[in-house]
Amino acid sequence: MAYVITQRCCNDASCVPECPVDCIRPTPDQREFAQTEQLYIDPDTCIDCGACVDACPVEAIFAEEDLTASLARYRDMNAAWFQRHPLEANFDAIAVPPRPSKDLGTLRVAIVGAGPAACYAAEELLRRADVEVEMIDRLPTPYGLVRAGVAPDHQGTKGVAKMFESAFRRDTLQYYLNVEVGKHISHDELLAHHHAVIYAVGAATDRHLGVPGEDLPGSHSATEFVAWYNGHPDFADREFDLSGERVVLVGNGNVALDVARVLTTDPDELAKTDIADHALEALRRSNVREVVVLGRRGPLQAAYSSPEFLALGYMKNVDIVVDPAELDLDPVSQAALDDPEIEPSVQLKYQLAKEYAAKEPNPDRRRIVFRYLASPTAVLGAGKVEAVEIARNELVVENGREVARSTGETETLPTGLILRSIGYRGTAVADVPFDEQSGTIPNDQGRVLNGAAPVPGVYVSGWIKRGPRGVIGSNRVDAQETVEQLIADFISGALTAPTGDRAALQALLAERQPELVGREGWKSIDAAERSAGKAAGRPRVKFTSLSDMLKAAQD
Repeated sequence: MAYVITQRCCNDASCVPECPVDCIRPTPDQREFAQTEQLYIDPDTCIDCGACVDACPVEAIFAEEDLTASLARYRDMNAAWFQRHPLEANFDAIAVPPRPSKDLGTLRVAIVGAGPAACYAAEELLRRADVEVEMIDRLPTPYGLVRAGVAPDHQGTKGVAKMFESAFRRDTLQYYLNVEVGKHISHDELLAHHHAVIYAVGAATDRHLGVPGEDLPGSHSATEFVAWYNGHPDFADREFDLSGERVVLVGNGNVALDVARVLTTDPDELAKTDIADHALEALRRSNVREVVVLGRRGPLQAAYSSPEFLALGYMKNVDIVVDPAELDLDPVSQAALDDPEIEPSVQLKYQLAKEYAAKEPNPDRRRIVFRYLASPTAVLGAGKVEAVEIARNELVVENGREVARSTGETETLPTGLILRSIGYRGTAVADVPFDEQSGTIPNDQGRVLNGAAPVPGVYVSGWIKRGPRGVIGSNRVDAQETVEQLIADFISGALTAPTGDRAALQALLAERQPELVGREGWKSIDAAERSAGKAAGRPRVKFTSLSDMLKAAQD
């Protein structure tokens, strides 16, 4: 019997060093790691010890014999990956990084942001050095997209927060929540109180379609909708028109699939999760029967991962609809599919699409309809969204890359709600260099750059560093790279010693922000939400307003 990694895999690679026979791939130092959808266990090498199970922060690893029907296919997916990538020993690739000498004193680091990128950076610092870490976030709650981005029906994925809670119990890490850099404290003041500052602020805005009518009422970003149903206080008062029977989602990445699931799942099922109460009430009143997911390229190039696409097929009373005609491949895509070196995940995406296309939909069920080679060219309506004009695309090769190009053929699809899910984008941080084109802070392996020169003591991690790519666990390796540079600079003497200590910072922030929320305040918020959730048979019932959060923090 072997163990099998399944859908929840967060790619943070906690399991890799725990495996005594080195049979989990790809490892962080391998080229495939940056692109992989999940990690895999070689069934021929696994010795059934269970070490990986204990190390997995999101409970994604199961014994073969314990796989449920919805997870059974992962047995073959794990085996197929190793047929394509034969296992080779990787023990020599793991090196022990240097630890700063105690003679250097305590390293003081401020981390701006409290999401996964920030948490992985803090965890790595606590593991690597004698350090004091201050984690600063403008919201009264930590964990960023783990709390406000992960879909409520993916509770297992949120389990990574438990790992952070365990790592952050010591006073060596202090929370300064409900504190905004640039308002309550400046960049220069942070540097004055620390050897280094790591910006891990994520990518807070979204990309736009750039088509006529995009700003009509009824046209929103999926980012807003996700934050709304997850109870983010900045979005709790938003309203979305769910009175129509059809919603159009532009983009077919995993976020789009999350939104499609939430819109079509029975609200009684969502009521068992931590979805925001206002969203649950709205979804109970919803008339939505069909969600159309538009992808500008073909089924082989779809942005969603094969595990998320596979999971849709196990939704209760929801049909996944694909027109068989949309699975006809262009010559380049067909050649790629026929290539024996094709990645199993890409092959699986196409196979799943064929399986969905072969099923006859039930008119009495809600449905998620996948449309490929389709791009919106205009949002139509008199004063509000009433339809979207869609152009049919074809794939052509330009400069060696396969790109989507309009054929000029269009159709009009009636709808009252359009949600664009075409990517996140970072925003500038005051007094820190920023690249407008990429929406990131320019850097070299995490060292922030001003032109070609590193900015002393300033670092970056997560999506604001690399762009909005990867899943939660991808931030672990990213943070390790950044912390490696920071510690190297500390050891070499390149970091300026702070002029203010921890007590001085506490006094400054207490004066500037009397409603500061520290560790105890967050614990009070967390306990109150969990208590309300327990009474309702849910993981937690979230506070969705700042005033309620701050009141709970003081109790």
